[in-house]
Amino acid sequence: MISPILPTYNRAPLSFVSGEGAWLVEKDGRRFLDLGAGIAVNVLGHAHPALTEALTAQAGQLWHTSNLYHIPRQEELAERLVAATFADTCFFTNSGTEACELAVKMARKYWSEKGQPERHVILAFTGSFHGRSSAGIAAAGSEKMTKGFGPLLPGFRHVPFGDHEALRAAMAEPDVAAVILEPVQGEGGIIPVPDVCLKGLRDLCDETGALMILDEVQCGMGRTGKLFAHEWAGIAPDIMMVAKGIGGGFPLGALLATEDAASGMSAGSHGSTYGGNPLACAVGNAVMEIVAEESFLSEVRRKAGLLRQALEGLVASHPEVFELVRGSGLMLGLKCRVPAGDVVQAAYGQQLCIVPAADNTVRLLPPLNIEDEDIREAVARLDRAAVSLVPAPQA
Repeated sequence: MISPILPTYNRAPLSFVSGEGAWLVEKDGRRFLDLGAGIAVNVLGHAHPALTEALTAQAGQLWHTSNLYHIPRQEELAERLVAATFADTCFFTNSGTEACELAVKMARKYWSEKGQPERHVILAFTGSFHGRSSAGIAAAGSEKMTKGFGPLLPGFRHVPFGDHEALRAAMAEPDVAAVILEPVQGEGGIIPVPDVCLKGLRDLCDETGALMILDEVQCGMGRTGKLFAHEWAGIAPDIMMVAKGIGGGFPLGALLATEDAASGMSAGSHGSTYGGNPLACAVGNAVMEIVAEESFLSEVRRKAGLLRQALEGLVASHPEVFELVRGSGLMLGLKCRVPAGDVVQAAYGQQLCIVPAADNTVRLLPPLNIEDEDIREAVARLDRAAVSLVPAPQA
């Protein structure tokens, strides 16, 4: 008999009932150190007082009116995002996958309005993840994402990740409207795109006119130590998808764009009933007030160095379990030699939450304000988990 909840997840046998900072409390009372942060969502940890206050205050005033009317908190958050980024405008969604849908529509409408509707193809990369909507899975293109869901949304073409010659050839095709990529592939295994490659892609887009769409749903909002990951390369996209951390745990996403890239999107061309509602934007403003500050981002970079150094030592101590560390900021991956699922289960045994990814990798995505002592404790628990995965030597 099917579960009342559609069984699309293989859920861990854990039920958390409360949390504070980097810690979660299971219903049986056990305390777990959370290095998953709701898959890079809880950037300020659990039950952060500023977010709790913002949500509670707004809940006592107004929850929802729809986008038929001006929403002051939405306008405030839009102004913050525009002031802090490359963007001239933004549209609020409830999730990253909704932001992906709009990114695809915006790129195609851009060329249609310019009288070139034949420019509709969007280039994407192997190993990518852009959500689970029709456009998102078509952009990813992998069998795991697409099997059984055909016919797929047309107009996507895939390039091998890291193949510069293939990319240059693909970009030269006259029907290319845009290219979409994650500056750090998340679900794909925490694989950063080198800064020089991001710069090269920006140059290719400028040469061909193709729009550059960045998916910063997982790697954005301070996760890499800059507000957005592409800032490390000194470039700017034309369109950018944001979600996860922007709401600190409350469902919120956004699509940011330049005025030129958004020029085709007129009244009636897109909409959302809930997107940018007062509750979500109250929390989003509270997140931005903290995360966008350089002093906060500087601390993220410092803590990232502490965690990275400790993980490098962990890999050196357990070469039979771990192969390498990779990633950026507090978005780090441990590529494993044993099955990554076994590492996740062993971590649960040490009351530590980590997240699996592709390429036999586990993700470490702690709250950005995690305490130093919690970083050290997390690595100690990972160390014990690794020990448990190695058979004891025979006497």
